[in-house]
Amino acid sequence: MDNTTKALAVIEDFSLPALPSEGAMSEEMDGLSISFERVRIPSGGGLAFEVPGEDDDEPGTEKEIVGVIVYHHPVNAYWGSAYTGQNNPPKCSSMDGKEGKGEPGMFCPTCEFNQFGSDAATGGKLCKNMRRIYILRNGELFPLLLTLPPTSLGNFAKYLSRRILQKGLRTHHVVTRIGLKKATSNSGIAYSQATFKMQGVFPPEMREKMEQYRNVVKDMALGVSIENNEYMNGAKEEGEPLPF
Repeated sequence: MDNTTKALAVIEDFSLPALPSEGAMSEEMDGLSISFERVRIPSGGGLAFEVPGEDDDEPGTEKEIVGVIVYHHPVNAYWGSAYTGQNNPPKCSSMDGKEGKGEPGMFCPTCEFNQFGSDAATGGKLCKNMRRIYILRNGELFPLLLTLPPTSLGNFAKYLSRRILQKGLRTHHVVTRIGLKKATSNSGIAYSQATFKMQGVFPPEMREKMEQYRNVVKDMALGVSIENNEYMNGAKEEGEPLPF
């Protein structure tokens, strides 16, 4: 282990599952859409995640999610007007934060709906910029899917740049502890913001295995469509500056 990581706690007891073979996955899921169980950030400044329960109608709650961020990527979604929790899929969406598909289906960075001020009610964007992160917990076969709203992206960016990349690591090389803290917008609206801490780092041999697992999840993840309630924290937060 190099000098930049030798002082970190080494995680050697993480159980990495063997995913079904590509052939088995293709046969079992033929004609069906891939889905992952979702973790949701609460509204109103709550400090516990909504997590899947044994019964889909009775989710549980947890204050922290601990696991490996095996993959993450930007997603954009435009519903056609200011988002108010409507139960319909977005008119336009992007799975890479660059190319929109649908209406208007443009290059995201220059699209008029992806500019601050396009949402006149908040001064924010009509197109919601989010990030999906896939978190594998110890002993589980598939990762959980957590979508970060715009107001949590700054914390994630800090974590990546200061705790991960600066040490020559990747997110799938470490175990991450994800929590919540309460924040308040300039207009007095309370909301929940995700926080990130590194719990430990994998030895080199485990990183290689995690890389293989990551590649399988990546191929699956890019086929997961955006759900109606993907954007959880509401349009009122969008105009607030990100805490970079």
